[in-house]
Amino acid sequence: MNATALPASTTVAIVGTGPTGLALAVTLAGAGIDYVLLDRLAEGANTSRAAVVHARTLEVLHELGADRELVARGLKIDRFTVRDGARELVGTTFGKLPTAYPYALMVPQDQTEAVLLARLRELGGDVHRPYEVSDVQQDEDGVTVTTSTGETLRAAYAVGADGMHSAVREAAGIGFAGSAYGESFVLADVEMDWAPGREEVSLNFGVLGISVVAPLPGGHYRVVATVDEAPAEPGLPFVQQLLDERAPGQAKVTAVAWSSRFRVHHRVADHYRAGRLFLAGDAAHVHSPAGGQGMNTGIQDAYALGRALAEAEPDRYEPQRRPVALRVVAFTDRMTRVATTRNPLARAARNALLPVLARIPAVRTKLTTELAELRYR
Repeated sequence: MNATALPASTTVAIVGTGPTGLALAVTLAGAGIDYVLLDRLAEGANTSRAAVVHARTLEVLHELGADRELVARGLKIDRFTVRDGARELVGTTFGKLPTAYPYALMVPQDQTEAVLLARLRELGGDVHRPYEVSDVQQDEDGVTVTTSTGETLRAAYAVGADGMHSAVREAAGIGFAGSAYGESFVLADVEMDWAPGREEVSLNFGVLGISVVAPLPGGHYRVVATVDEAPAEPGLPFVQQLLDERAPGQAKVTAVAWSSRFRVHHRVADHYRAGRLFLAGDAAHVHSPAGGQGMNTGIQDAYALGRALAEAEPDRYEPQRRPVALRVVAFTDRMTRVATTRNPLARAARNALLPVLARIPAVRTKLTTELAELRYR
């Protein structure tokens, strides 16, 4: 693919075209702010990765004109269940949440990106690729972005939406405090017979680790699980054994459509801004996939930053969004550690306490509101 020629200058240079970068570009385009969206890949990724879009994110996508098409492509799930093996500990629903989107929308990430890109093109924009950013330098008047092939782009601001290993964050000299979990994570999209059915997202606790099973459009299920050491490409026997150990008698896997492994960190950038450089999405925060918060938080970052820049109030972005990331990281870390404890006394106490708490309506509402990210409006 031939690279699209870069303009000499722009107002906002955005590095990275995942959901965060695309949502920022759509926000700026809708506000009439000039931008250039750069990505190092010749074409967008086509794997599913993040698979849930929560209510608050759908509210943001409504503001961007991208909600209706995404909802049409997704699967609405009302029920969220916490289990230990086949035993239900907590069951709650999203149906009574105060939102126009009282559900979790299950939709592969490549579809979310496709909808955002289509919306961007409707607004007259597009992605410049492949351009790998090798250097970012700022001065009093602006930012110079240099690519690995020597092209330069001058901008008033630059935004790193380029993931955990962000080149923009490194150029800004911003610390990324936190650490990695000891376990690795398995991701797999599978076809299977699953006893709890396609009406719920299941979070499964167990001494061997946390696992999540969620239905996807097209008859697939998403399986996410912690393991001590995952194979490079988890196959059907591995996924079947994993589910047999953690949900005995609940699953019969018949095919694996896609699988991967990855390490998970829990980190938050020390700052979201250094002068004319900003961070959003995974460049600013990474955390456990428990609860499906990562992509959602990134899209909301993008919208907040885009509005702040469009309204000439860039100072408001960090105090608005960094506390959200700290809370999300703490919430997902707490959920992961409670789910994966191997202390038998702690497990027994957890399994006795959770069903009692789940009978309290306020507790169920708090859990679903936190998952749906409605506290971050």
